[in-house]
Amino acid sequence: MSQTVRWSADQVLALAPDAAAQRSARGLATPRPWSETGYADADGPTVWGLCQGSGSKPYQTCVDVGEPAYRCSCPSRKLPCKHVLGLLLRWSAGAVVEGEPPAWVHEWQAGRATRAERAVTTTPRRTAQAGPKRAERVTGGLDELDRWLGDQVRGGLAGAASAGYAHWDAMAARLIDAQAPGAAGAVRRLAGSASDAGRLLAELALLRLLVSAHRRLPELPDALAATVRSRVGYPMATDDVLATPPVRDTWLVIGVRDEIDERLTTRRTWLRGASGRPALVLAFAAPGQLLAADLVLGTAIDADLCFYPGAQPLRAVVATRHAPADPDPGPPATAGGSGVAVALRGYAEATAADPWLDRWPVLLGAVTPGRSGGQWWVRDEAGDALPLTATEPWRLVAAAGGEPVTLAGEWTPVGLRPLTAWVEGRVVKL
Repeated sequence: MSQTVRWSADQVLALAPDAAAQRSARGLATPRPWSETGYADADGPTVWGLCQGSGSKPYQTCVDVGEPAYRCSCPSRKLPCKHVLGLLLRWSAGAVVEGEPPAWVHEWQAGRATRAERAVTTTPRRTAQAGPKRAERVTGGLDELDRWLGDQVRGGLAGAASAGYAHWDAMAARLIDAQAPGAAGAVRRLAGSASDAGRLLAELALLRLLVSAHRRLPELPDALAATVRSRVGYPMATDDVLATPPVRDTWLVIGVRDEIDERLTTRRTWLRGASGRPALVLAFAAPGQLLAADLVLGTAIDADLCFYPGAQPLRAVVATRHAPADPDPGPPATAGGSGVAVALRGYAEATAADPWLDRWPVLLGAVTPGRSGGQWWVRDEAGDALPLTATEPWRLVAAAGGEPVTLAGEWTPVGLRPLTAWVEGRVVKL
């Protein structure tokens, strides 16, 4: 394994499940707790080591950096744990030398290969289909939602603005009972729009449009009908997605963001193909459970992606990887332009196909953060600017240092949420 394929420290720390794991990993990136460390290309590019913890027996820690995949004998439920991150920090700094993997590393790799073969031969899961009973319940729930939407408008938006969270959650709970979780999530998000009458009215109108579209499902084009079903919350099995035609490209991981609420943790991983096509890979976990961490920020994978059907296909599943991830592909290419005008044109085309989009990936080249009129912005070389979300972007400002950067983020109804910056070839998670 050559020095050029090592991840950067920023890429390693971007894998951390939380800030506490980052701090602990930095403390373990010293020689003192480690012994018998090494790396090799055998059975895939692998880094390993023994880390002395509080007990008498050191923890066995290893990472297949080609996927990546992790293993540590510590009791931590975090993935990757602080020992994995500490080992990777030492590897990224060139402090781990090449060697012969010990038997326990070979056993781990062999076990992974066996499980992968077994998964291929396992009988596929049954297709997730919405039967007549579910369709009837969903229709009833959306009819109730339609009446509720009318009540909000007749009662006046000023009254809705002063309503507490329980006002929105009650309707969302009824939609959950009606097996329409997508619509329920949209109703819950109304609480965040309640203080802005214009935005609230727009969100209510989009929900009314969804109800109307659901009533006309048999008349809609297949792609638009699939979008409506997805927005309402009808399930689609992963096996069904994997049966769709794959799209092969070199996919760069341009952004990773975790969203946590009391019910679920969602990891949103944004990819951008060399062709310029965007993709979104979602991972979910209940509170206290582990999230997938196999897509490393700033790396690129030659892979087949299968997209969920829809009028604006965006969510995808990684079907097949054709090679280990490239850890240092450089900043993303900006074919077709990377200014604000190009980004907004792409967003307009996407929302024309799927009016219920609540976020869209944008890639901006040579933008500079600044503050004007009490608002943070990023401005491109043409002088066009986009407002940033309410969170003050000090990490972006510090990383840019007053100079233009390449920036990936999510465009939302309240502004641009920065996710990743490329500064002098370095990947910075924001």
